[in-house]
Amino acid sequence: MKFGLIAGNGKFPFLVVEGAKKQGASLAVVAIKEETDKRIEEIAEKIIWVGIGQLGKMISFFKQEAVERAIMAGQVKHVQIFSGALPDLRMIRMLWNLPQRNTDALIGGVADEMRREGIELIDSTYFIQDKLAKEGVLTKRKPDETERGNVEYGLRIANEIARLDLGQTIVVRARACVAIEAMEGTDAVIKRAGELAKGKLTVVKVAKPNQDMRFDVPVVGTPTIEEMIKAGATCLCLTARKTLIFDEEEMLGLANRRKISIIAVASETILTDLA
Repeated sequence: MKFGLIAGNGKFPFLVVEGAKKQGASLAVVAIKEETDKRIEEIAEKIIWVGIGQLGKMISFFKQEAVERAIMAGQVKHVQIFSGALPDLRMIRMLWNLPQRNTDALIGGVADEMRREGIELIDSTYFIQDKLAKEGVLTKRKPDETERGNVEYGLRIANEIARLDLGQTIVVRARACVAIEAMEGTDAVIKRAGELAKGKLTVVKVAKPNQDMRFDVPVVGTPTIEEMIKAGATCLCLTARKTLIFDEEEMLGLANRRKISIIAVASETILTDLA
């Protein structure tokens, strides 16, 4: 069976290609002109470049390559949809029929269009399951009492904004929200929080309550920790088994050197168990 890859920005698409090769799977790659790193051409078996609104061209390529299952990996900034990109007729029809245009609706609409052509969108972590965060304290330092309080408070708020499909990340200080993510992304919201209330910040990044693992899976990596250091954040909380960690050894090494605590929790976890 041949797989397809819709490649957004960042390292995610590269890791999927590497994971597929390790498992002996063949991938046909759709790269997005506005987002995908051009170096993807160096490792892709077969690739086509499309504009962000060229849904018909993408589907035609997958059908030409006999793709039956496709993976969406890498962020496509939500703001790109509203940036003046010219959609093709298939994309226009899809957008016209959407009841709303949040992330889930937009990508769900793309998935529906692909399904009509016999192409199934599958779990984006299919080839990289080993990079999902394991439950527990991931760093040498556990969260202290203040940080645990921030996490307990933050999880309630973050889960609610995630349920509403507004964002996945909030930054908390003294059990109060400093910044809430919308379209700007995790690193940007951490930076904004640091400008508002630098020092002793806790970052809470969650999966949606009913996270669809086909798309919009939470991702963290070394750049997340670097932004936390600049902002004065000391603790990061993630959703276990539903958050991807890229460059885990490097990321945790940096966190340990800077005494940052990182925990991954399931929704049913009692944080006092991590004390």
